[in-house]
Amino acid sequence: MSHRYLFTSESVTEGHPDKICDQISDTILDTLLSQDPSSRVAAEVVVNTGLVLITGEITTKANVNYVNLARKKIAEIGYTNAENGFCNNSCSVIVALDEQSPDIAQGVNTAQESREKNSEELFDSVGAGDQGLMFGFACNETPELMPLPISLAHRIARRLAAVRKTGDLPYLRPDGKTQVTIAYEDGRPVGIDTILVSTQHTATIGDITDEAAVQAKIKEDLWSAVVEPVFGDIDVKPDEQTRFLVNPTGKFVVGGPQGDSGLTGRKIIVDTYGGYSRHGGGAFSGKDPTKVDRSAAYASRYVAKNIVAAGLADKCEVQLSYAIGVARPVSVMLDTFGTGKIDDQILLELIKTHFELRPAGIIHAFNLRNLPKERGGRFYQDVAAYGHLGRNDLDLPWERTDKAELLQQAANNLLSAAIV
Repeated sequence: MSHRYLFTSESVTEGHPDKICDQISDTILDTLLSQDPSSRVAAEVVVNTGLVLITGEITTKANVNYVNLARKKIAEIGYTNAENGFCNNSCSVIVALDEQSPDIAQGVNTAQESREKNSEELFDSVGAGDQGLMFGFACNETPELMPLPISLAHRIARRLAAVRKTGDLPYLRPDGKTQVTIAYEDGRPVGIDTILVSTQHTATIGDITDEAAVQAKIKEDLWSAVVEPVFGDIDVKPDEQTRFLVNPTGKFVVGGPQGDSGLTGRKIIVDTYGGYSRHGGGAFSGKDPTKVDRSAAYASRYVAKNIVAAGLADKCEVQLSYAIGVARPVSVMLDTFGTGKIDDQILLELIKTHFELRPAGIIHAFNLRNLPKERGGRFYQDVAAYGHLGRNDLDLPWERTDKAELLQQAANNLLSAAIV
C-alpha cells in the first residue's frame, strides 16, 4: 500500500516586516564589504509603526550613512506612501551599534589550528565566528534541486511582488505571504492540495467598495496573474481538486510594520528549505561570512546539491558543526534517506576529499568578501527575500553544480577499485 501524506511550506514577500529587516541588514553588509572586505558585521534591525532600529556589532573601516541606506531600501521595497502606515521618508531611524567583542575577534583572526600547531596552511588561519550546526539539503523534485513546496511558495511570492511593481495589479501593497501544500506518495510529489495567498491591498478597487466583491476580484486576479504563470517547468500542477485560499480573514488592508513588528532573522525556515529539511537554528542576514551560520549553510547546500546533481542520490542532507575559533568542522554528517546510489559512508569520504569546509576556504571558494563588480555592490541583499537557496534567477556560487562530474568520476573510481 502506498504511503500518502501532505507537506506544506510558506514564503513571504519583500514587504513582510521581518523581510524588511533582513533586507536592510544585508544592504548594510553589502555596503560595508564593498568599501572594506574585511568588515566584521552582525547587523540587526527592528521595525514597527514609524520606527526602524539598527543595532548589533560592526567593526569596519568603511564610512556609511546607515540612515540613508535604510530609507533607500524601504523605498525600493515599496513603502513610499504614508497611507500604507510605513514610509521611507517619514519613519524614524535610530542607529545603536557596537564593535565586535575582542574575545570573539581573536578566535576569528587566528584559528586554534594556527595558534597551537603553527599551521602554515592558508585556510587554517581563520576560525569559525561562532559555534553551531548547519544543514544543507538538495533533492530532485524541481529543476533547481529544491523541495517542491518551498519552491512554489517562493515563486508565487516573487510573482506577487512583480505584478505589484509593474502595475498589473495596482491595488496590491508590499506585505504578503504565500503557502503551498503538496500531496506526496511514497516520497514523491503527486499533486497540489492547497495554495494560500494573503496579500495586503487597498480597501477598494476602482469603483468596487463592497468587501466581499473586493476579495472576489482579488482572488480572480491572483489566480490568472500570479498563480498560473509559475508552473511552466513543473510537472505537478493545480487541478480541479486544488483548494485556492485568498486572504482567509476577509481582508488585508493594514499590513507591513503597521500591522506587525519585524525583526532580522525571524524567517529562517522561509530562507532555507521550508521545513522539508532540518535547520541548525542560525539566521543568515546581516552576518559577514566569518559567521558560519551563513557561510557554512551555503557550503553544506553546495555539497548536497552537487551530490544530487551527480546522480549519486535523489535526496541528500549534509550537517556541519563548528567550534568558535576553530577552523576545521567538528563534525560532518550525510544522510541520503535510502536514496543513495552508493553507500553513504563512501559519499562522506568524497565530501571530505573534494570539498573545502573551513571558513576561510568557504569564503575563498565562493568569494564571499569581494562582491561581484557586475552586481553594482548588491549581493547579500538580493537573497534576503525569496530564499537564499535554489535561486536560479541569480548566479550564486553555492548553487553551482561544478563538482558533479568530478564526484561521478570519483565514485566510479572507488567502486571500480572495490570490485578489483
